[in-house]
Amino acid sequence: MTGASKLDINRGTTLCMSVSARPSNFGTRFHNHLYAALGLDFVYKAFGVQDIAGVVAGIRALGVRGCAVSMPFKEAVIPLLDELDASAAAIGSVNTIVNTDGFLKAFNTDYTAIQLLIERHALSRDARVVLRGSGGMGKAVASALRDAGFTRGVLVARNEAAGRDLAARCGWDWHPTTPDMQDGDLLVNVTPLGMAGGPDEHTLAFTPDAIARAGTVFDVVALPSETPLIVEARRQGRPVVTGLEVVALQALEQFVLYTGVRPSDEQVQAAVEFART
Repeated sequence: MTGASKLDINRGTTLCMSVSARPSNFGTRFHNHLYAALGLDFVYKAFGVQDIAGVVAGIRALGVRGCAVSMPFKEAVIPLLDELDASAAAIGSVNTIVNTDGFLKAFNTDYTAIQLLIERHALSRDARVVLRGSGGMGKAVASALRDAGFTRGVLVARNEAAGRDLAARCGWDWHPTTPDMQDGDLLVNVTPLGMAGGPDEHTLAFTPDAIARAGTVFDVVALPSETPLIVEARRQGRPVVTGLEVVALQALEQFVLYTGVRPSDEQVQAAVEFART
């Protein structure tokens, strides 16, 4: 780790972790790099799991300080926890668990990251949103857009019940199929389309024509950071918001919740660059 001391793992080291059906290395490298850079006696490990109830029991029993929660557990984990922060309760989706002496409190730093990116990219509240996906991340993105004042939107989801429910919460319309005929000023993909290693890793979430008419294209898929959707949007000269931006911001907020320490912008950027290599 360039510019950082090595971790010295011992019996007093605090453990943080992540759970997902398909874990990546980004969080592990990001957090461990910052622990070393800041001289914190923490270590972070990613786990691919299926038994979320067993995971939560293990967090309590082993005194795991923090746990990042990814697909498909963001909603299923809720009944197993002690308290929901407002960021998680308003959405009904969890991506972060903080353990304080056996008391497990849930947060959603995806929601926080989206709020920050809306401001960072100066996204217009007058934009007509077309958002594809209604899962846990879809709830976080849609809710953040709603709470930021985006009142014009279409929620595109194959799951009619989930799609209609989320659209109603936002005051948007629901559409059951791909938005080929749906023009949007802000196109947002919150499905696995374009995700590396998945069955649809080469699939565009929106058509080239829809991309050409968009003001901004936003893909929350972070692996790869340059998804087919982002590559096509850049080719057409459309402004983009990438999944790498989302994952970096949400990981930073998790780091602060776990450690109580907020790194400098330079330290965060170095951790992001390290995590990407």
